Amino acid sequence: MDDQNKNQMETGTDWLEEYEGQLAIDAYQTPESVIIKAPIAGVKPEDLDIDINDEVVTIRGTRKSVGEVEKEHFYVQECYWGAFSRSYVLPIAVDASGSNAALKDGILTITIPKQERTKTHKISIKTD
Repeated sequence: MDDQNKNQMETGTDWLEEYEGQLAIDAYQTPESVIIKAPIAGVKPEDLDIDINDEVVTIRGTRKSVGEVEKEHFYVQECYWGAFSRSYVLPIAVDASGSNAALKDGILTITIPKQERTKTHKISIKTD
């Protein structure tokens, strides 16, 4: 047993109390937007904070436990409860001011419009 685990057992502290969970995301693009989706079941909209600038999207929140069960009564505890965050560096320039977010069926969907200069424009080739 390493010293940190031994110290935690002796002091009764839990490493999860100091840990901030990392949110899993999917990020993809459409011709007009960058879409970010994250499963956040059990989190209320008022417990979320989303910051978007031209380069980075940061999602922070807290998943609150609804039942108070003492730790010694658990057989297994794999669900993460507490603060979480995720920052994602956007691969292209976006218009952060046109962004919107929706929460449906436990899935957070953030839609961020691409900046006009990053949209692909198809041009035709003229022949003589």
